[in-house]
Amino acid sequence: MKKEWKWMGLLIVAVMVASTLSGCISEKEETPAPTEAPGKYGGTLVFGSSGDAVRLDPADVTDGESIQRMDNIHEGLVQYDGGTTNIKPCLATDWTVSDDKKTITFNLRKGVKFHHDYGEVTADDVVFSFARQYDENNWYHDKGNWSYWGWMFMDIESVEKINDYKVAIHMKNPNSSMMTSLAMFTVCIVSEDAAKDYGEDYFKNPVGTGPFEFVEWVKDDHITLRAFEDYWDGRAYLDKVIFRVITDPSARLMALQTGEIQGMEHVDPSQLAIIEADADLQLISQAGMNVGYVALNCGEGYVDANKNGKWDAGEEVDVPGAFEPFKDVRVRQAIAYAINKESIVRNLYKGAASVATQGQPSSLFGWNADIVGYPYNLEKAKQLLADAGYPDGFKVTMWYMPVSRPYFPTPTEIAEAIQADLAKVGIEVELFTEDWGAYLGDTEEGEHQACMLGWSGDNGDPDNFLNVLYGEDKATVGSAGNVAFKRNEKFQDLLDAALLTFDQAERAAYYEEANVLLTAQCSHVFIAHSNQNLAFLSTVHGYIIHPTSRKFFYPVWLEE
Repeated sequence: MKKEWKWMGLLIVAVMVASTLSGCISEKEETPAPTEAPGKYGGTLVFGSSGDAVRLDPADVTDGESIQRMDNIHEGLVQYDGGTTNIKPCLATDWTVSDDKKTITFNLRKGVKFHHDYGEVTADDVVFSFARQYDENNWYHDKGNWSYWGWMFMDIESVEKINDYKVAIHMKNPNSSMMTSLAMFTVCIVSEDAAKDYGEDYFKNPVGTGPFEFVEWVKDDHITLRAFEDYWDGRAYLDKVIFRVITDPSARLMALQTGEIQGMEHVDPSQLAIIEADADLQLISQAGMNVGYVALNCGEGYVDANKNGKWDAGEEVDVPGAFEPFKDVRVRQAIAYAINKESIVRNLYKGAASVATQGQPSSLFGWNADIVGYPYNLEKAKQLLADAGYPDGFKVTMWYMPVSRPYFPTPTEIAEAIQADLAKVGIEVELFTEDWGAYLGDTEEGEHQACMLGWSGDNGDPDNFLNVLYGEDKATVGSAGNVAFKRNEKFQDLLDAALLTFDQAERAAYYEEANVLLTAQCSHVFIAHSNQNLAFLSTVHGYIIHPTSRKFFYPVWLEE
C-alpha cells in the first residue's frame, strides 16, 4: 500500500544539502533491507525499552526514549529515506529554495488527517508547530522548554503561511544543515486544535499524523499505540505497538526469549553471542552514529537574555555544579589519560564499539584522522595533576545515567570502571544517579560536577554533534547541550563559518580544525562510539535500523 514519491524539487534541494548528504553514514550495505515478501496485516508488537518516555511532545524533548515513541505518532515536512539520513517528502510534497538560500517554500500534501478526528493538516498547524518554539507572543510558547530549537534551529527567523497548503521558512542566515534538520522530531507537525484542548498536558495526549496514534500511557510501565486507519500513506501492517519499560538488560532478553516481547533495544554486549546462537531470535546491528563521554563542569555558563541564540557580553551566570579543579585544563587532561578507554571497550562493550578520540564519529565528514586523543597513561595523568597543584588528587561526584543508552549500554558498569581507573591517580569518585527525566533536566541546569552523557546523531551532519554538544552558545544554564559549560570563541567561530558555506570540502576543513581545538580543550572526555544492537524474534520482519537510533515501526510485520 506504499505510494510512490513525487520527487519534485529534489534537484533544488540537492544544491542546498549536497554537503550534508555525502557526509551521511555510507555503510548502506550494513543496513538491513526491507523484506521482499509481502507484509501481513495484524498483530501486536511489544517492544522492550530501557526506560520510559519523559514527554510526548516532539518539540519539547531531548531523550531517545521519548523520541522513539513520538517518531511513530508525529511527522514533519520531510523525512529520512529508509535507513539513511537522506531526505524525502513527507507532509510536504515538494519545495523550492531562494537564490540567497534564506527562504524555503513548501507545498503541503492535501488531505492528510490528524489522529483522533482533529481534521486536516493545514498551513496554520505548520506555522503553530514552529512558532510556539520561537515566538514569545505565541499562546503556547510558555508551555515548553524548546531546548532543541535553541540548539539547532535558531537560524529560523519566522514561518509564514502563504495559503492553506503553502508555507515559507525564512532564515536569518543560510544554513547548510537545515534541510536534513527539518526531518528531525523537533519540527514535527502537531495539531493546534489538540494543543488548545489539552494545553500544558498536550505532552500526555499527543496528536500527530503518523502511522500510529496514541492510546494510553501507564507511567514507568508501557505506552500503547494503534494503527491509524486513515494514514495518508496507507495503514501500517501492525495493529498495535506497545513500548514496555524493562530497565534491566537481562530481564529484557529473558522477556524476548519467552515471547513476552517481540523486540528489544540496547542489547548488553555480553548477550550478543547468546542472541546470535538462538534460531528463534535475530540480531540487527550497525555501526553507531553516536558518542559517549564524561562532561567535566567548567562553570562557564550563561542565560540567553536577549533570545538571539548567542553568548553576549553580560549574560554570564554561575553554574551550580561548577567544580574548581576542572577549570584547569591539566586536570581535565589528566582524567582523560587516566581512564582506560581501550579496556572499557574491550571488556564492557565486548568489542562492539570503538574508542572515541574526538567529539564526532568517523562516519561523518569533518572527522580528523590526525587526532589520537588521550591514550591510557597513568604516569602522564599523575604528572599533570601534580603540575596543576593536586598531587594527592581530590574528591568529585560523577553522575551516571539510570538507563541503557546506545553509547553507554551498561552505564553502571562503565561508571564503576571509570571510578576504579581514577582512583589509581588519587581521584576519589562518588557515583550518583536519579530518575532519567530528572537527570536530563538537572544536567541541563548544570547541577553536576561531572556526568556521563552521550549523543546519537539526529541528521547525519557534524554540526549536530560539534555545535549542539560543545558549542559555547549551547552552554545555556537551564537548557544546555554543552553540559561541560566550557566557552571557546575560536571553536564557535569555526562552527558558525561551517554553516555559512555549502561547499563540503570547506565545511570539512572547518570541522577538522574545530575537533583539534575541542580535543585539546578536553572539557569532554570521549569514551566510545558504540554499535547499535537490537534484537527481535525471528517472526518479526521489515525493521530497518536507522543510523540516528530513531525507531520506526511503520514497515514492520509479524508472521502468524
